[in-house]
Amino acid sequence: MFDILVYLFETYYNPQACPKAEVLAHKLAAVGFEDDDINEALSWLHVLSETSSQCQPLQLKEHTDSRRIFADHEHHLLGAEAIGFITFLQNSGVLPPHLREILIESAIAIDESPVSLEKIKIVALMVLWSHEAEIDHLIFEELLSNDSDKPAH
Repeated sequence: MFDILVYLFETYYNPQACPKAEVLAHKLAAVGFEDDDINEALSWLHVLSETSSQCQPLQLKEHTDSRRIFADHEHHLLGAEAIGFITFLQNSGVLPPHLREILIESAIAIDESPVSLEKIKIVALMVLWSHEAEIDHLIFEELLSNDSDKPAH
């Protein structure tokens, strides 16, 4: 599924350029993605769209000094690494509160506990891409970086 999400980001400059689900499924199959992965990715994108619609009212009520306290179940589902990265994005100014909530819900929807740093980066990239958010070049590089390629300290 994550390979498909990265493919979509790399192939379609913005979400409006992305075809409807049925056409997209055929295009992804033609490129060589497996049906199960396509269905999982399309389902996840649908959940992202629904979550975005539900969080829209939050955008109107945003306060720049808001703080997010993670519930115990969120700590368990996301893990310290994912929560740390979400906090990093928020503190860097890339992730306003409404997108933070969408990111949290979208990360929980991938059904992996805890969520790996590599996967939370892809989820964050897709949330920002789907909302056409402005991303600073250094943050963009961090989202695209593969931590397994970095030397251990």
